[in-house]
Amino acid sequence: MFLYHGSNVTVEKPQLVIQTRGLDFGPGFYLTTNEEQAQRFSRIVFKRKQTGVATVNVYNFNMPAAEKTLSIRKFLYADTEWLGFVTENRLKTYSGSSYDMIIGAVANDTVMPTIQLFLNGFLNEEAALITLKASKLVDQICLKTDKALSLLSFCGAYINNYQDNDNG
Repeated sequence: MFLYHGSNVTVEKPQLVIQTRGLDFGPGFYLTTNEEQAQRFSRIVFKRKQTGVATVNVYNFNMPAAEKTLSIRKFLYADTEWLGFVTENRLKTYSGSSYDMIIGAVANDTVMPTIQLFLNGFLNEEAALITLKASKLVDQICLKTDKALSLLSFCGAYINNYQDNDNG
């Protein structure tokens, strides 16, 4: 299966790096099956870092091997479990099971306001989940171990040309 990673550089050999920010599924190498999401994220990373160029990296991932050999946590929906998992990872308080790979919805900038309201106590869990169900959620895949990364093959990368008036 093809997976995409948005960045400000070409990433031929993905590595696990220590993250300073709390991310949805914790530290790991993040990808998506949605090329548009990767394009969008490449613009965000480029704008944030102010270096390099918005780049979409393309990989082939051996999902059949992953399903046989990896510990995988899959969230089918943005439900109570997903919300709790993302919240704990964003706050860096997650202390549950470890996984090689996590699959689920991304809490991107269209979803983050809802999660932020939940984290700050302005929305209860039920209201947050109702709001999230109305959002168009894109998938993300987080590879958390070298074992998982070993199933990823770099296919190529391309520069994501976009207009300066682009909001994403």
